[in-house]
Amino acid sequence: MREEQQLKTFKRILEAYTNDTPLSKFLPSFFKKNKQMGANDRRIASKLIYNYFRLGLALANLAIEDRLFIAMFLCNIVSDPFLNYFRPGLDEKISHTVKDKIAFLESEYGFKTEDVFPFVDHFSAGIDALKFSHSFFSQPDLYIRIHPGKEKLVKTVLEEAAVQYQELNKLTLALPNGTKLDSIFSDFDSGVIKTPPFEIQDLSSQQTLAFYKPNRYESWWDACAASGGKSLLLFSQEPDIKLVVSDIRESVLNNLDERFIRAGLRTYQKKLLDLTKNADPELHSYSFDGIILDAPCSGSGTWGRTPEMISQFEEYKIKGFHNLQKSIACNVIKYLKPGKPLIYITCSVFKEENEDVVNYLVSKLNMKLEAIEVLKGYEYKADTMFVARLIK
Repeated sequence: MREEQQLKTFKRILEAYTNDTPLSKFLPSFFKKNKQMGANDRRIASKLIYNYFRLGLALANLAIEDRLFIAMFLCNIVSDPFLNYFRPGLDEKISHTVKDKIAFLESEYGFKTEDVFPFVDHFSAGIDALKFSHSFFSQPDLYIRIHPGKEKLVKTVLEEAAVQYQELNKLTLALPNGTKLDSIFSDFDSGVIKTPPFEIQDLSSQQTLAFYKPNRYESWWDACAASGGKSLLLFSQEPDIKLVVSDIRESVLNNLDERFIRAGLRTYQKKLLDLTKNADPELHSYSFDGIILDAPCSGSGTWGRTPEMISQFEEYKIKGFHNLQKSIACNVIKYLKPGKPLIYITCSVFKEENEDVVNYLVSKLNMKLEAIEVLKGYEYKADTMFVARLIK
C-alpha cells in the first residue's frame, strides 16, 4: 500500500538524518539522491519528518511509528490519509481542539505537554509555557514586509496567483508557509524579471523597528548583520543614515550587496569582524549614534521553523551563549557615543540570553535600560524574540 511505502521512506530519512545538519538542508540532499521520488512523495515525506520532530521530547519511550502517528494527530486539523490508514481512531478525532487532543493523549498515552519543550525553567519572564509548547504543533507563517508604495502591486499579484494572505498592517502580510514567492513574482513587471517589492522578514523581527528611533544623518552600526534584515528596517525608518555593517562570515557580507541594492540602500560600509576580539584595528576611529546587536544565540525562539533543534539542543549550551553575548556586548559598547542607544536583540526564549545579559550590561557597564520586551511570536505563528533598548 502507498501509506506503508510512505512509512518506510520516513524511517529511511530518520535513519539517515544526522543531527549536525538542518532538515532544510538535509532533505533536498536526500531527495537528490533518491530521484525516483516524485513531487508528491517528497511533499509527504517532508510533512511526516517535520511533524515527527514537532513532538519534541514528548513520549520518548514509545516506538518511532507511534510517535509519528501521535505527531500527525496533533499537527493536523483535517483527515489525513496516512494517519487514517494506520490509526483511524486518531484520525476520527483530528478536527478536535488542541486542548481536547492533549486531554485524550494524556489519558491514553500519558502524554505531558511539558515534555515537548523541556527547557521551560529557562524561559524569559512573561512567556506562557503552555501556549509556547502548543505552538510547535502548527507551522509558522511566512511573513513579508512590503516596500512603501508597493502595497497595491503586491496584493494584486498575490490575488491573481490565488494566494491567501492576512494583512497585519499596511506593510506586513502573513502568507502560508511554503508559498513560492520567487515564482509568483518572477515576471510581475511587464514580463521582465525584477526583484520583488518586499522583504521576507518574520513578524517579530519587523517589530524590533519600534526600538531603533534613528535620527537623520546619524552613524549606526549593525554589528552582527547576518542577512541584513535589521539594517533594512533601520534604513526604512531613516534613509539618511550613515551605516556600517559587520559580520564574522565573509560570505554573508558578500550576499548583502544585492539585497541592499534591491531595497535602495547603496551607501554603507562593510567590515569583516570577530567581535569576540578587540575590533580596534578596524574601528579605532569610529563612534556611533546607535548600535544594533542582534546577538548570536540559541535560536530557541525560531525552533517552530526548525523543530529538529528541540531534540538536538543540550541545556549546558545556554550558559555558553550567555557568556558569548556578554563578551560581544562589551566589545561593541565602547564604540557607542554617550547618551546613545544599544539595541540588544536575540531570537531566544531563554532568560540567560535575554534579561540576564541586559542586567549585566546595566550593572557592570553603566548602561541604562530604557525599554525591554519579549515579542511573543508564538501567539501569531511567528518567531519569538527579545529586544531591549539601552542607553550608554
